[in-house]
Amino acid sequence: MTTEATTIPTTKTIRDRLKGYGQKGETYSDILTHMMDSIDKEEFMDRMYRRLEEKDQFVSLDKV
Repeated sequence: MTTEATTIPTTKTIRDRLKGYGQKGETYSDILTHMMDSIDKEEFMDRMYRRLEEKDQFVSLDKV
């Protein structure tokens, strides 16, 4: 894993909300890593597929 830093533009409101998810001494990268690790990837993908289906932009491979 690279330790090269990057900047992600966001509002101060979102930045402050993100701080609330962390503990003293944690970096934003630490907080985001914990959050992403805790998300069930399959549930996330199902939610994204449903969103695409609602927009009529998803076509199942079974239908191709």
